[in-house]
Amino acid sequence: MMLARHHNQGAIKIREIAYEEDLPEKFLELILLELKNARMVESVRGAKGGYQLRRDPAEIRLSEIMRLIDGPLAPFADAEQLRVLIDRDLPHRALYQVFLDVRDAVAHVLDNTTLADLIAGTTPGSTKRRRAVKKKEKGSVLPMVVGGSQR
Repeated sequence: MMLARHHNQGAIKIREIAYEEDLPEKFLELILLELKNARMVESVRGAKGGYQLRRDPAEIRLSEIMRLIDGPLAPFADAEQLRVLIDRDLPHRALYQVFLDVRDAVAHVLDNTTLADLIAGTTPGSTKRRRAVKKKEKGSVLPMVVGGSQR
């Protein structure tokens, strides 16, 4: 996130990123190396060296980063594996379909969210959630009273 927030402001040292993002430096080095190999970030040598994004934050989707770092988006299996299971395992077809639906929903959100969205505080559905929260706030909720005490 720090690289996106400071895009076009020069390279940032690993130590500074680790401090601001509260990450161990060695862990961060591994992530940055993967991002560098995928050509999402670049390293700059020298006294003012460090790492910086190679592309604009609006061009980097969370799905790209997640797939790179964690592999398939689904916690259960990748989409193709789930489709095969849906076709072959009839007794569990409905369960695998739910898993595929969850995977597709996660993929949709991550495919449509960029680093720029996160920096701006806007994500797909964020306005829907804000409206839902406001509607809940408008309604009156009486406190629960159990055994004469308020919870």
